[in-house]
Parts: sequence; structure tokens; C-alpha cells
Amino acid sequence: MMDRGYIYRPASARRTARPFVPPTTQDSMVEPVARIRPVGPADEKLVRFMVGKAEMEPIALANRRLYSNPLVLGLWVGLSGVFVQYMNWWPKPEHSILGYLAPVPAFGTLSIAFMFAIDWLNRWGFEDRTAHVLRRPDLVDPPAYYSRSPSSGFWILEYGEKFVGMIALDASRDAVADDEVTPGSLKRDGAGQVKMSKGTAKVATIRHFYVEEHYRRAGMQDDLLEHALRHAFTSDTKLEGVRAQDSSLRGYISAALRKHGFELERKAEAVGALRWGTSIRTLTRSRWADSQKQ
Repeated sequence: MMDRGYIYRPASARRTARPFVPPTTQDSMVEPVARIRPVGPADEKLVRFMVGKAEMEPIALANRRLYSNPLVLGLWVGLSGVFVQYMNWWPKPEHSILGYLAPVPAFGTLSIAFMFAIDWLNRWGFEDRTAHVLRRPDLVDPPAYYSRSPSSGFWILEYGEKFVGMIALDASRDAVADDEVTPGSLKRDGAGQVKMSKGTAKVATIRHFYVEEHYRRAGMQDDLLEHALRHAFTSDTKLEGVRAQDSSLRGYISAALRKHGFELERKAEAVGALRWGTSIRTLTRSRWADSQKQ
């Protein structure tokens, strides 16, 4: 005789019996699946948020590098020493071991002031760049903009329901444009849709490329980049190359570009207090084709 909800066991073993799990429940436990899908109209808020996050992320690394800069450290120690002298906060052994901690408030106070100043100095350039990127025409209606050329595309990488990363490759005739949307600069049809010309440029541009930090060690950026490049070069033979912006403040993107054969074309703008340099890298169709044969 079987007790309802349990696997039958001898009487001596019933105290340790475990609940019976119906097969239908086990079958319904499916592992999350990773997929790369095109951006849709419902993704507009997610896309704009992630683009802004991607543009502002380098400021954290820029701040940390400036914290450890020898000149900054020397200036911090020197000013802290002046503050200690002015306040007469030198170690006082007569106050037991706690007397040796007298200079700590001076160093702590100055460290907070330095951290605030460094963030303030770095932030202007990154905020201006972020605002500029968010005002470009490709984010007005991403699905429509990235359907202008068969080689264009804006994709999101998901693991189950979790956002992992994104990449946007613009192969339209405006691929090299970097203008902002201004009042009256966009023309709309009778239905209110933005009018955009169609066609494929000779060189496409990777406008957005981002992967959440905890997925980078798994190489998700390589999967996204490989997917975008394969789509771009196989969808239209007019496309001769793909360009992307590289920065030392985005090491995982820089490594992915080099891994896939992108070569340095020229230096670009500098940002931040220490004028962190950026560059433009390009991958030609012939170089991409050679990599596919290996």
C-alpha cells in the first residue's frame, strides 16, 4: 500500500522517507537558454538605459586609475601633512596607543575631498559624451533605424529572462555620421513615422557594444561581435568593412576587437581629467573572410 504523495518504503524506513516529486514537475524544470535576438519596439526603455549605462561605466575605472596616480598620491600625502601640522594632530604617545591615530582624521578628510574632486573633473567629459550619444537619431526608433540596410542590426543577448549584453551595427548611408537630433531635423510621414533613407554604406559602424560585467569572463562579448560581423558581411556584398571605437577604459571590448582582427586606423578624441585616449579600429571584409577559413 502506498501513502499518497510519497514513495512506498518499508515501515522501518518511513521516518526518513522523502516527498515524491511528480514527473511532470521535474520535466517542467528547464534550464535557461541564451539567445541573441533583434531589438523590438518594447525594448526602447531598456536600450536607452543600457546605452547610458555603457557610456558612463568607464568613469569608474578612470576615477580608480586617478586615485592611484603617483602625482595625486603625493599631493594627498603632502596636503594631509600640512593639515596635520596646522591642527597639531601629530601622534601623541602619552595618550596610549590611541594617540598614534591622531593624524588619521586629516588623511581621511583629505581623501574624501580628493575623491570628490577627481569624480567632478572626470564626470564632465563622460556626461557630455553620454548626452550626445543618447541624442543621436539611431535611438529615436532603433528597430526602424537599424532596418535601413540589410547589413545593419541591433541585437540583445539574453540568458533566460536576464539581459546580458547588446551590440548595434549601423551599415546605413549615415554610418559615419555623428550628429545629434535637433528640433525639425527629422522628417515624419503621415502616420507619424520617421522618414529614413535606405541603402548600404561601404563601411559600417558599431555604435553600441556592451556586456554586463559578470558575463564578460565567459566571453559573451565575443559571441555578440561574431554574430554582428557575420550578419553584416553576409547580408550585403557592398559592405567592405566595419569600424569601431576602442578605449583603454573598456578593456573587454578592446580585447574582443583585437581578437576578431580589427586594426588601428587612427587616434580619436580624449576624455577625462587625464585625457584618456580613444581610437578607431577597422576590420576589412577580406580580413574577416580569412579569419572564417581558419
